[in-house]
Amino acid sequence: MRYFLVISYCGTKYHGWQRQPNSLSIQQTVEEAISTILNQKILLVAAGRTDAGVHAINMYAHFDANINGEIESKLVSLLNSFLNHSISIKKIMKVIDNAHARFDAISRTYKYKISFCKDPFRHERYFELRNEINFKNIKTASEILLSHNDFKSFSKTRSDVKNYLCEISKAEWELKNNRAVFTITANRFLRNMVRAIVGTLIEVGKNKISVDDFNSIIIQRDRKKAGFSVPACGLYLVNVEYSKHIFL
Repeated sequence: MRYFLVISYCGTKYHGWQRQPNSLSIQQTVEEAISTILNQKILLVAAGRTDAGVHAINMYAHFDANINGEIESKLVSLLNSFLNHSISIKKIMKVIDNAHARFDAISRTYKYKISFCKDPFRHERYFELRNEINFKNIKTASEILLSHNDFKSFSKTRSDVKNYLCEISKAEWELKNNRAVFTITANRFLRNMVRAIVGTLIEVGKNKISVDDFNSIIIQRDRKKAGFSVPACGLYLVNVEYSKHIFL
């Protein structure tokens, strides 16, 4: 039987989602926990690969296993008892045999969180930014993202992707209580894409580049033209959307 797990985690102490030879990853930690509980070798395939320090509110991953009814009903509780406080299993769901956490994803949504004041309780969860920011220009520049589909300018240069095409359907900012949250939804994301977009938008907000410059950066398809990548600590994978027919 194939199952989907919904996993929430704080990525601060982990070297990203993907299993690494000499570093602790979310994938390795959850795989070892579920393999121990089920006494089976379990391999997880996730909806994506969050980088070191990035968090997830709802990461989806699939695995295949033979699980009896009694264990299945307790598996979420057993896993949460086994895992430390930085990782939580929110749900387990049966899916059709060929359901794929990565390839069946219709869209993914990320949030990037910024704090404009020093706060010890947000230190590893937000990017602290002390500068004055022109959010009118940032919001105008963000809307431009919806009219493009090639985002090579915001992708890591050493990437093995075949193309840089992404369909962005949402790019919005919310300002509240000395905080700013950027929400972006697309059918797919390139490596480092959200952090590079936010960093470049911040340069628009600092008036280092104009809204027209931001549009030109996208068109030029050159990572060197874009702005800095904001730190991983403020980035969250918040949701992955799937067609309902894959769930049993």
